[in-house]
Amino acid sequence: MTYVIIGNGIASLGAIDGIRKYDRINPITVIGLENTAAYGKPLTSYLLAGRINPEGMSLRTDNYYKNKDVSLKLATQITHIDLENRVLSTSCGDKIPYTKLLIATGGKPYVPDVKGVEGDGVYNFTDAKDAYRLIDSVKDLKRAVVIGGGLIGLKAAESLYNRGVEVAVIESGERILHLAYDAEAAGLISRRVESAGMPVRCGVRGEQIVRDKSGKLRGILLNDKSFLEADAIVIAIGVVSRIRLAEQAGLAVDKGIVVDDNMFTGADGVYAAGDVAQARDVIFDKDKVVPVWSNAYTQGYYAGRNMAGNNSKYPGTMSMSSISFFGLPTISVGEVNPDLENTDYEIYTFFDEPKQSYRKLVFKREQLVGYVLVGDIDFAGMYTSFIKFKFKVDSQTRKRLSEGEPDVLMWPDDFFNKAWNPES
Repeated sequence: MTYVIIGNGIASLGAIDGIRKYDRINPITVIGLENTAAYGKPLTSYLLAGRINPEGMSLRTDNYYKNKDVSLKLATQITHIDLENRVLSTSCGDKIPYTKLLIATGGKPYVPDVKGVEGDGVYNFTDAKDAYRLIDSVKDLKRAVVIGGGLIGLKAAESLYNRGVEVAVIESGERILHLAYDAEAAGLISRRVESAGMPVRCGVRGEQIVRDKSGKLRGILLNDKSFLEADAIVIAIGVVSRIRLAEQAGLAVDKGIVVDDNMFTGADGVYAAGDVAQARDVIFDKDKVVPVWSNAYTQGYYAGRNMAGNNSKYPGTMSMSSISFFGLPTISVGEVNPDLENTDYEIYTFFDEPKQSYRKLVFKREQLVGYVLVGDIDFAGMYTSFIKFKFKVDSQTRKRLSEGEPDVLMWPDDFFNKAWNPES
């Protein structure tokens, strides 16, 4: 028995832990495209901002891999998966056999259709190497434009700002953070960002990156014919799943690799997890790719358990974003932008602009299915528990939750009975 994991991110660590819970004997090989062991990609912006050092990016010590009997093959690209013979091919011509395989290749940066995007002065912002490139260049940067008003884009912009760079953000949508937050929360965050001195322009997109005759970057021309001067352009729109290997192998793919509740792809011995996997979403009750760090680890963990022969159903993905912008803490979980014409939904909001505090709770029938907190996030964990365990809440409980007073005593008695008497 040989376990092979393609990808060396948080999902791979989950898989290692899952496998080793039930199989401490058979070897594991982890193949990574980057020349580094697993690190925290959400920490990339903190690395760029200078708030952590490179060592602080590591998720595990070298002893972790040794103690788990894991062989690392770094700076290695897999070019083909032979499902029939259970063999992987590398770009160097090597052949790597497997008995059980996990595809955890993650995501790759989405690159917009902008003229001149291929060239000096343009950076992606997904991997640690992107941050290192920017750190090496930041001493020569006066102005930068970040393309993308989502979570990644705003944190990249804030990190450059903290390095003393003048930064502007452009977003093609009507507002920033349109996927993770609602309009009110996004507006509050946008005003916080702009008050710090970082302009945000929505409803515009880049048409052409402009360079002088020597090739030096001068700025970016927008579709409204305005021009933003810049010494660097940072593309931080988001990621799309790396599904090429799976497609070539003949696995079922959609937005990501299609898996069942065991993270199984349908091909003998082959599983998928992390940003490349399209798994069940517990709130929307359908399969989705949700590129959230905690989900990736959990998916990997359950994939590993199943690879080791323990039949374990993945409990499901939950959309979640928790991040601060210029010191303003925020969190968004679940369905926060419901169809307002659907009478199944009931929405409660609280907004205190001077205190920069916002709370929104979304109920569907008798369950909390989503919430947004900005400013005061102390009870986030409690709200999340109501969503995760799908507690039914009556009108009185909904009112107390909406007033910002969640309490464990609101949990149903049946939940406590099962917790204390699991065999009952």
